[in-house]
Amino acid sequence: MSERQGSGATGGNSKTSGGQDASKKDVPEDFDIDMEAAETEKAAVAIQSQFRKFQKKKTDDKS
Repeated sequence: MSERQGSGATGGNSKTSGGQDASKKDVPEDFDIDMEAAETEKAAVAIQSQFRKFQKKKTDDKS
């Protein structure tokens, strides 16, 4: 398989204007997510599962 070069923030080519850090301006100071809720835990587990599958597939393709 051919490998593609990333672009933008994923490729490390992210530049911000005015010397500000882009990650700080995108994250709100106050967010309203109940970290103790069962729905939040289920969502986190689902996201982590999909990411692990992605990583495994990525490493299997290289072999």
